[in-house]
Amino acid sequence: MTYYDAGDNTQVYNAVWYPNPEYNLPVLGIDLLAFNRKKYLAIVDFQPIHDEEEDHAATYEHLLKPIKEQYDSLKGRMSSKFYDETQHFSEQMLFARFDDEEIVSRDLFPAFQGYVQTHLDLIRNTEPEPDQYEMVLAKTKAYDTYSADRDPATGLFAAMYGKEWAEDFVHDFLFSMSERPAEGAAPPANPFMGGGGPPRGAPQQQRP
Repeated sequence: MTYYDAGDNTQVYNAVWYPNPEYNLPVLGIDLLAFNRKKYLAIVDFQPIHDEEEDHAATYEHLLKPIKEQYDSLKGRMSSKFYDETQHFSEQMLFARFDDEEIVSRDLFPAFQGYVQTHLDLIRNTEPEPDQYEMVLAKTKAYDTYSADRDPATGLFAAMYGKEWAEDFVHDFLFSMSERPAEGAAPPANPFMGGGGPPRGAPQQQRP
């Protein structure tokens, strides 16, 4: 969980809640961002860690649908700029971009509470399956690697603290089970980080 507070200019709350791998349950992913109290972005979801969403999160989406159906303002669709919404996102993801601050207390907060409580109830009511631990752990590592490669927050941190610090923070804390690209491999495409450029460690051409 991270909270970035820059006053009215920028507010960011990010949380990724991982059930014990013995439970083989979706990750609860939360991103809540506010800029100048004029632009807001919200994502809350039961994120499937398996390759096919219908094999995982779809099993639990009926628990989320009644909550989401109450809030038309949270039924937006994700841009493909950073993520493929068919990977590690469910059909019942709450997604919204808005500029009306009233939506925060009227819609977003109660929906957020409903998703968090539902995830907690799901864990409490699920029997652990220890024999799945290693399989689920491997899937979780793949989820972390996918998320670390594409998280747009990396660009925000890079602009403030430098690219090296941002990459260390994303790989060592935000998604601590992620695998970093091998030395010499081209970085993944991330518009905020200039992904897809020269391989890591390659000499950089100097401007005259």
